[in-house]
Amino acid sequence: MYTASWRDVVRRDLFGDRPDPRDKPYRFVIRAALVVFRLFGFRFDVRGQEHVPATGGAVIASNHVSYFDFTYLGLGALPQHRLVRFMAKASVFHNRFSGPFMRAMQHIPVDRRAGAAAFDEAVRALQAGKVVGVFPEATISSSFTVKELKAGAARMAVQAGVPIIPAAVWGGHRIATKARRPVFRRGIPVTVLLGEPIVPAEGEKTQAVLRRTKAAMEELLAEAQRSYPDVPAGDTDRWWLPAHLGGTAPTPEEAHELDVHDVNGTAVKPPRTPLRQRFRR
Repeated sequence: MYTASWRDVVRRDLFGDRPDPRDKPYRFVIRAALVVFRLFGFRFDVRGQEHVPATGGAVIASNHVSYFDFTYLGLGALPQHRLVRFMAKASVFHNRFSGPFMRAMQHIPVDRRAGAAAFDEAVRALQAGKVVGVFPEATISSSFTVKELKAGAARMAVQAGVPIIPAAVWGGHRIATKARRPVFRRGIPVTVLLGEPIVPAEGEKTQAVLRRTKAAMEELLAEAQRSYPDVPAGDTDRWWLPAHLGGTAPTPEEAHELDVHDVNGTAVKPPRTPLRQRFRR
């Protein structure tokens, strides 16, 4: 298990010997995230970092269980001194607080009503040698299983001629996820697994690449869940486990209905949690 240290926060070589000056805002945000990780003592089990290429374009395709998954996945690319440009919904870029940071970090806005522009921008970034992060489920999975994937991640890998790095994150949903108020508690473990690159074969169809990607993501998520060091504290704490593992999370069928409401903007907001309960030891 890795726990961020103050030494990590100030390491001069954290981003390699010659980091791009244009990425100063991104590097600042990563160091700020490490400060938060250190203060809350989050414990990370990050495996498969070597699968992220040291140079050249690649798509990191991950499951999606929490609002902070992108920060955890970024840890998996740091050992190779790579910064991941994530595709995120356009509304985040329009926010007065997050918008300037998202643009400065060169993340890619996705307008669900006009996705072609985001796709083209992602392909250009990949062809320029960038690493692009994608959550191909399109939204957080309420069932905490891998949902059906959108084809965009596979299409952009095929078009740009780059590999897909399948990934899985687990544990971050205990901090902040859909339909629950955030609860920050010290020492929560977060698992990040990166799998072997999926290289589209010459002439391979997008759907075939997508099936291989989904199978790899499911395998990685199953391993992350098997090896996760924590168990529920009791029956009321089983909400963060999927139904097939004995948890009380919605089944994939039930989650589908919830996700439809989420996409349509008709989801019911969770009850307010007192501030003192959000920060627990």
